[in-house]
This record gives sequence, structure tokens and C-alpha cells, in this order.
Amino acid sequence: MSEKDPLLVLRDKIDALDVQIMENISQRANCAQEVAQVKKSLGDTAYYRPEREAQVLRRVMESNAGPLDNEDMARLFRQIMSACLALEQPIKVAFLGPEGTFTQEAALKHFGDGAVAVPMSAIDEVFREVLAGACDYGVVPVENSTEGVISHTLDSFMDSSIKICGEVELRIHHHFMMGANTKKENITRVYSHAQSLAQCRQWLNSNYPNIERVAVSSNADAAKRVQGEWNSAAIAGDMSCELYNLEKLWEKIEDRPDNSTRFLIIGREEVPPSGDDRTSLVVSVRNKPGALHDLLEPFRRHNVDMTRLESRPSRSSKWSYVFFIDFVGHIEDEAVKSVLAELASDVADLKILGSYPRAVL
Repeated sequence: MSEKDPLLVLRDKIDALDVQIMENISQRANCAQEVAQVKKSLGDTAYYRPEREAQVLRRVMESNAGPLDNEDMARLFRQIMSACLALEQPIKVAFLGPEGTFTQEAALKHFGDGAVAVPMSAIDEVFREVLAGACDYGVVPVENSTEGVISHTLDSFMDSSIKICGEVELRIHHHFMMGANTKKENITRVYSHAQSLAQCRQWLNSNYPNIERVAVSSNADAAKRVQGEWNSAAIAGDMSCELYNLEKLWEKIEDRPDNSTRFLIIGREEVPPSGDDRTSLVVSVRNKPGALHDLLEPFRRHNVDMTRLESRPSRSSKWSYVFFIDFVGHIEDEAVKSVLAELASDVADLKILGSYPRAVL
């Protein structure tokens, strides 16, 4: 090839850019190590700062000029930050397992591949591991755009001192998969989590109306089961498909194309403001006429945007309820302080679950 060959010139340019990228990443990693040393000398053991990472990712997305889209660019930086943080101190993250679940995918999306992800068999186990200090953080599902809230997660907050430190949203794509021992004409049963079966109900009614639908503890468990069976299929995601070496018969079978699940990051510390935050709290109201109106009125008066309101039965009194509330803002914001002060004087009990950065990715 000629020295003036345009393809060769471009390849040489890419090689030179790759060297620059590696040098810059190495300089960033060195700075991360210096940060760790400074924190250590000051007695600061909080190597992971949720608000700081959210600010960095937002700045990346705001300053990105393309051609990569904002989310792809932010994901690249997410992995760089994860690798640099692992040089300081790897984060240990508990998630609702087993391996291959959407919760694990959410954990890796939020913390990056540099984190050590530890599967737990139940949501309350994730809470216990974090509370005991065995894991630094935990990831639990809280609501799905199609099927609503995950009650077990909300209930776990009621008696726990755990704080919400962040959130992550994940587009949920379900696939219909079978193992190596299965022929598609022999399928008489499908395994999946109950919520996933519900999210694919219409598709199943149209394509496999007569097969047995068996709810199991997780989609990963469903994928694992079909490995050794000749007449079953599983509905699960990409991670389970790869982990258990299954074949996709049908892809993206969820009834709603915008199907998403919101996950919460739980920890033991409060998070300072990031500039774009959400606050969650649980409130027990007194049993009186207009109690719900009185609960909502301070948010309207102080122009605080409430994004979610869920009721759950109270554990302390029959036919009484507590309310889980999400709203935009941080507890250090003046408007939020005013709302919380008014609520505290009027409700039976108020518990702040946490103020944390709104989902970036």
C-alpha cells in the first residue's frame, strides 16, 4: 500500500489517538490514587461519592459534541471511573440474585465492572448485608413502569435505618429462550419471575396460549432450570442468556416497548446535594378527615414536584396506612426544608429515607 493511502493515514491517526487516550486515562488513574492518599491522611474512608460521580457524568453528557450519543459517552466514562475507583478501594455491592438477574445488570450499569457484585437470595438479605457492613452498597428493584411497585422493597425500608444513596433506571427487554436439550415444538412450559410473566402476558396469549406458565424466584433461576429440561423455555434477559448458554427463539417480547424498571442504591450514609436530586420519605398520617389533602398541600404551596405517592398498610394499626413519597429536591434545599417542617408538625410520623442524585444513565 502507498504511504499516501487514505486508509493507512486514518489508521495511523487512530493509533496515535489511542496512545493519547491511554496516557490520559493513566493520568486520571494516578490522580485517583492521589485522592485516595489524601482522604486516607484526613481519615476519610468514603472513597465512593455518589453526588460527585453524578456531577461528572452529567458534565460529560452536557459537553459531549458527538458523534457518540450522550448515553454511550457517559457509559464509557462510567467504566473509567469504576476502574479508577477500584484502584482506591473496590466497592462491594449486594444485589438481588442469583447471577444473571436484571438487578445485577442494574448494579453493573450504576457502579461499572470495577465493582464486586455479590448475589443475595432475597431483598431483605440485601438490606441486612449493607446494614451489617458486609457490603458497601446494595441494589434493589422498587418499581416497574408496567406492573408498578415492588412491595417487598418498600416494606423493607419501614423498619430499617438504611439510606437511599442513588437510583438507576433500566430498560427491560425479555427474551423467550430454550436450552440445548429442547426442541421448540416440544415446549409445554415456560419459567420466569411473576412480574416478567405479567409483562409478557399478551405476547404469551398470542404465541403460546396453551403452555404452562410457572413463576419462579428470578429470571436467572428460570434460565438455569431450562438447561436440564427438554420441554421448557424461559423468559429472561441478555445476561441470563449468555450466562446459561441459551438460545433466543424470540427477542424483546415485552408487551410494552418502553418497559423499564427503577432500582434503588442503598447504603449507610447520607448523600450531599448533587444539583439534581430526588428525596424519598415515608409518612404515617393521623386518621382524620382531609388527612391526604393536608399531606399534599405543603408540596403545592412550596412548588416542590412530587413524583410518586404509594400507600402501604401500617404495621402498627389495623386499617391504617403509611405513604411512600418521592419528590424532586434535596433535604438541604430551602423549599424542601419548609415542606418537611410543615409535615413534621402535622403527621403522626415522618422518616426520611434519603436524598440522592436522580438517575443519570
